[in-house]
Amino acid sequence: MENIDIGKKVEKFRKAKGFSSRELAKIAEITPSMLSQIERGLANPSIQTLKVLAKALDVPTFSFLLEETKTEDLVVRSHSRKKMVVENLSYELVSPDFSGTLATAIMTVPPNTSSSEKLLEHKGEEVAIVIEGKIKVFLDREEYRLEAGDSVKIPAYMKHKWENSFTEKAVILFSVTPPAF
Repeated sequence: MENIDIGKKVEKFRKAKGFSSRELAKIAEITPSMLSQIERGLANPSIQTLKVLAKALDVPTFSFLLEETKTEDLVVRSHSRKKMVVENLSYELVSPDFSGTLATAIMTVPPNTSSSEKLLEHKGEEVAIVIEGKIKVFLDREEYRLEAGDSVKIPAYMKHKWENSFTEKAVILFSVTPPAF
């Protein structure tokens, strides 16, 4: 774990709120020199001081302790997506990983293939759009034929499956929250 610069985070939140150092120090009931030392990394604030600063800035206390997200970790190049093949179905992860509350993937379903033998359910809510080809989606006891451009929302715990009984592959882009593949 990298060293977390709490002072820089305090300064960032202060500036985002439009407070001067003196204004924040007054609201938080600490001296302006103490706030200056914290922001410049010359003093380590106590937990109590962090709580007071968090309240004054209207942010959760733990937000000072979180590591920064590296923006390069948020970009996924098309040639370097994580891929998985399960019984002829292929999945490419469009989102960087499964951390967080949302994941997006591309599912390719070859002709005469289905996502499962029977209808399955999972805790994640899902939204999908057909990018290429056509496919049947089964939602509980109903069957729907979707073509390129059509989309579907699948509520959490709804039994469903995908079936390509056509002669061309189907490509579906879908997002699931929380991630549950």
